[in-house]
Amino acid sequence: MSSANSNALSLSHVSKHYGKVRALEDMSFSVAEGKFFVLFGPSSVGKTTTLRMIAGLVPPDSGRVEIFGKDVTHAPIAGRGVSMVFQSFALYPHLSVFENLAYPLREEKVASDEITKRVNETAAMLKLSHRLERKPNTLSGGEQQRVALGRSLIRRPKILLLDEPLTNLDAKLRHDMRAELKRLHRQFGLTIVYATPDELEALSMGEEIAVMRDGHVVQRGTPDELYENPADTYVAGKIGSPHMNMIAATVAKDGKSLDTPLGTVATARSLKSASGEKALLGIRPNDIVLAEKGKGAISSKVHMLEPLGDVTVVSVEAGGEMLRIVLPENKASKLKPGDAANVVLDPDRIHIFRASSGQAIA
Repeated sequence: MSSANSNALSLSHVSKHYGKVRALEDMSFSVAEGKFFVLFGPSSVGKTTTLRMIAGLVPPDSGRVEIFGKDVTHAPIAGRGVSMVFQSFALYPHLSVFENLAYPLREEKVASDEITKRVNETAAMLKLSHRLERKPNTLSGGEQQRVALGRSLIRRPKILLLDEPLTNLDAKLRHDMRAELKRLHRQFGLTIVYATPDELEALSMGEEIAVMRDGHVVQRGTPDELYENPADTYVAGKIGSPHMNMIAATVAKDGKSLDTPLGTVATARSLKSASGEKALLGIRPNDIVLAEKGKGAISSKVHMLEPLGDVTVVSVEAGGEMLRIVLPENKASKLKPGDAANVVLDPDRIHIFRASSGQAIA
C-alpha cells in the first residue's frame, strides 16, 4: 500500500450533460487512499453520475478521472479496481446467496477452490454463512444489502463505491449497517466513496464530506469543519440538525455588530469592510441559551416545544422572527407555549453571510 497521503482517486474539471440537463459541471475533488469519503446532497445534484463515471459506466464530456495516478477517463470498466453497490441491491433472484457472491469471481475465471474459499470468508465476515443456500427473496432487507455488499467486496476492489445503499432499509437496519460499513472500512482500510442525501449518514460515517449542489462540489471538509465554518447558506442549511436559524440583518457602521429585527446583536469579529451591507445572521439552535433579563438578553415568547427524549427543540418568537433552540429536557420541561423567555445569542458562535450571494463573510 502506498503512503497515506497518496490519492486513490482524483476528478479534475469533469462535466457531463444529458441533452440540456447538466448532471455535472466542472466537478473537481480528490480522495486520499484509505479514506471514507462522502458525496452529500439532495436528489439530482450529480452524486450517482459521479459514481458511475468513476466506475466507468458513463464517460465524461470533458475533464479527467484518475485512479491511483493513472488516467482512466476513457478506460474500460475492467481493470479499474473499482466496485459499485447500487441502491436497488441488484441481486440475481434465481441464484442462491453463494452463487450471487461467487458470480463476479466466475466472470473473472477464478479457480473453483479459490471461489469457495473467498465466498466462505466473505459470508463469515458479513454474518451470512447460514444463508448461503437461500435465495435473495427469502432474506430480510438487511441480509440482501449485505449480499450486495459482499458481491462487491469479494472482488477485493481498490475503491468501493456505494450509491445510497441504505435507502431501502428501515431505521434500525440503517443504524446497524452504518456501524457495519464503518467496521469493514477500519478492518480493511478500503477507500470508500459513499453517496447519500441523508445528513446523519454523511456526518456519522464520512471522514471527509463533499457537499454537492447543481453538479459540483460547493465545500468539502471534515464533519466538524463543515459544521463550524460553512462556506455559504446552502451548506449551513444542510449540515446540522435542527438547521441553523437565519435572520435578516445589516452590518452596523461600527463593524462590530448587526442591526436585526431582534435589535442590535454584537459579534465577536470585525466586519468593517462590510459596513452597511445587507447580511444574514446565522446561529445554530445549540448556540442560543435561556437567560435572565438583562444586557444582551432578547425578549421572546415560547411558541412550540418538540420533545426528543433527552433534549427538546423549543421554538420562540422574537421581533417577528421564529428561532429554534435546543434545550436539555429538564430545562424545557418548565416551559409551555405562551411563556415569556429571554434568550442570548453567543457572539462567538454567530455566522454572517452576504444577503446577495449567501457566501460567508470572512
